[in-house]
Amino acid sequence: MEEKQFMTVDGLSVEIAGEKNVLEVIRKLGIKMPTFCYHSELSIYGACRMCVVENERGGIEAACSTPPRAGMAIKTNTERLRKYRKMILELLLANHCRDCTTCANNGKCKLQSFAIRYNIEGVRFPNTAAEPEIDDSSVSIVRDHHKCILCGDCVRMCNEIQNVGAIDFAFRGSKMVIATAFNGKLADSPCVNCGQCSAACPTGAIVVKSYVDKVFAALDDKDSYVTVQIAPAVRVGIGKELSVKPGENVMGKIVTALKMMGFDAVYDTSTAADVTIVEEAAELVEKLGSEQKMPLFTSCCPAWIRFAETKYPEILPYISTSKSPMEMFAAILRTGDEKLEKKHVHVAIMPCTAKKYEANREEFRHGGPDVDYVLTTQELVQMIKESGIMLAEIDATAVDKPFGTASGAGVIFGVTGGVTEAALRYVAGAKDHNSVRALAYSGVRGMNGVKEAKLAVGDREVKIAVVSGLKNASDLIDKLESGEAKYDFVEVMACPGGCIAGAGQPFAVSDVKKARGEGLYETDRQTGIRVSDENPVVTELYNTVLKDRAHELLHVSYVKNGQNNH
Repeated sequence: MEEKQFMTVDGLSVEIAGEKNVLEVIRKLGIKMPTFCYHSELSIYGACRMCVVENERGGIEAACSTPPRAGMAIKTNTERLRKYRKMILELLLANHCRDCTTCANNGKCKLQSFAIRYNIEGVRFPNTAAEPEIDDSSVSIVRDHHKCILCGDCVRMCNEIQNVGAIDFAFRGSKMVIATAFNGKLADSPCVNCGQCSAACPTGAIVVKSYVDKVFAALDDKDSYVTVQIAPAVRVGIGKELSVKPGENVMGKIVTALKMMGFDAVYDTSTAADVTIVEEAAELVEKLGSEQKMPLFTSCCPAWIRFAETKYPEILPYISTSKSPMEMFAAILRTGDEKLEKKHVHVAIMPCTAKKYEANREEFRHGGPDVDYVLTTQELVQMIKESGIMLAEIDATAVDKPFGTASGAGVIFGVTGGVTEAALRYVAGAKDHNSVRALAYSGVRGMNGVKEAKLAVGDREVKIAVVSGLKNASDLIDKLESGEAKYDFVEVMACPGGCIAGAGQPFAVSDVKKARGEGLYETDRQTGIRVSDENPVVTELYNTVLKDRAHELLHVSYVKNGQNNH
């Protein structure tokens, strides 16, 4: 039996149990060390020096980059360390704009919160902050590198987790900035609009592009009929800002809040997710029964589509032609526009920044965008707060008809593996509780970045891969192209963990992501309809709106380098 190892933190003995750095050991004691550049999912950078500790010899070490060792003794809160941290904060503030009250990250900024925590009442150094330099060329996010503290979180996220490489460090010394290639516009870079850089940014240097004012303007316009659809992941990701615990399903309260704001009709995107499954599963069945080359890749994540177009155009013929649930729903809803006496403005509330980009693609514009505005969950929170609505205090309301029914399969779209499980329920003909339960334990659930499963469909064994995070997608494609791996069906989500961890959601650590995923699975368990083709609304749609028009309204083709998306 291996002997236990201990170290001492602030005079307290604590066991070392596989932690990769001293910071993780410290956190076990309930000590919240300040960090700008540390993320457990990213490589160790050790640049900000906020997490420094004092060792037994009086030396100072960064806790994030120091491995723990038996017998080690450190202090986390000495007068020297407090002065050191305050000095770092003052230096950062001396080179930082002070427009906190009008910054998009006001109340969520780490620099702001640490300045409060360490009681920074003044900065002894002259303010050298330059005038704002805004890059709002992207439809999804906005950059202002003058708010950047060079922590490198966005760079490592873009390169290590997403393998996109749209941004990196440029120049040296005091002129160092984070920039795109040749310091060009973000819209002209390989950026896939996933927004994970904004989720990692501790300040307001990279933020979600807001369309809240435009949506409020539409609501105030008496000549407009404003409808809205809500993605599955939004109902469990609304955030603690509204006194909602992680993973709690507050879909009904969101519907009420949107009605109070003035939306004319509120719908659930999960209904369209059921339609997506019917179409995508039909593609899979067709491929399995033919000599077509495999696999079939999912198509509901726009950041993944953009990534494939720019980096792996050779796999485009293998991507499902089924539109995303958001665009399917919009296409179906737009068929009734000619009956409206008012201008129809359609809004989608999504957990994803890339959905803003998707709505702007030419493929989804027919005389105008099918979706006029995409709001993230963060923007929804802002609208609720601005409207003075206390979400915890209001009653729940059902979504509007005729699209008021969704299966549990449609709801679980929001978590990695959910699309696959929903498709498998349909393909395998899982019509009873035990069959559905068996699929839940087939290997497609969980927060792992890569999951594999096998399922017998008729006389054939279907090989499945579920991937979240685009670096994982890159690795898998490389294995497919080399012949090292073979799959029949591959689900890809750009954001690690799926839509529950989309960059449009309030920021979430791993435990919160897990709670959100479980919230969707719990909703699924409580739903009477578990398989997409058993949704009566779906049946009715195929008998009416989609009759002889399903392919026209529900399918799309993508092109190399996204040449048709501008």
